[in-house]
Amino acid sequence: MTEKNIYIDIETTGLSKKSDQITVVGAFNGENFTQLVAGHNLCLENLQKLFENPSRIVSFNGKRFDLPFITRHFSELEIDCREHCDLMELGWALGLSGGLKSLEVQLGLSRQSGVSNGLEAVLLWNDFKSNGNEESLTKLLEYNREDVMNLVTLEKVLKNMALERNENGF
Repeated sequence: MTEKNIYIDIETTGLSKKSDQITVVGAFNGENFTQLVAGHNLCLENLQKLFENPSRIVSFNGKRFDLPFITRHFSELEIDCREHCDLMELGWALGLSGGLKSLEVQLGLSRQSGVSNGLEAVLLWNDFKSNGNEESLTKLLEYNREDVMNLVTLEKVLKNMALERNENGF
């Protein structure tokens, strides 16, 4: 059976699973990158297609944030996955600290969108929804794409760090 990994990251209107909403779900399955956007194509059916039979889910803080947020808002979504690799946990186990952007800086991974954090992502969504600013939506989608695609690189870097530590007896 072929391994099917899904790298996933979401953007939201805030941190509360109860009162805030999902604005973007970005996912990469090793071949295709998909973004589901609230008010456009973010729905249960499309989410179910994203989560069809993954071998592994890879995220950053996805165990505590992304997946609980998704399943809270899409309670009928079925996610049947053997393994969830949360890169935040792996990074922290290796002595790195902070969120995704902090780890990227510590490891020399670059970004091009110019969006520096989740709060700015919320502001971009609000500008798009309130003012119809398509540039804000485009920038938000670029930011989300960087989040997802950097998970692929971050996973490789962190796994190499873990291997080196194991080989060196740390």
